[in-house]
Amino acid sequence: MSAVYGVRIDVVEEDGRPVRFTWNGRVYAVRRVIDHWVTLRADHVAAAGGQGVPQRRHWRIEAGSDRSPGIFELRYESLGEEWTLARVVE
Repeated sequence: MSAVYGVRIDVVEEDGRPVRFTWNGRVYAVRRVIDHWVTLRADHVAAAGGQGVPQRRHWRIEAGSDRSPGIFELRYESLGEEWTLARVVE
């Protein structure tokens, strides 16, 4: 079961991957990347001004402390250069 959020979050990246993020005033350290995939945003080609097809990068991660880990899906939109918390897996 999972909950969908779609809220903007602040993410610290290292080599293009998330290493920690802040959500609801709490900092979550990424413990491991479970999955990573990229989808193309063909519906926004015109908005990119001919600079290529915008990408949406998805990261399914385990984050949190040793006592309280969780599974999260983060999403990076290349068009607006912003991160969102897409889903929390329960």
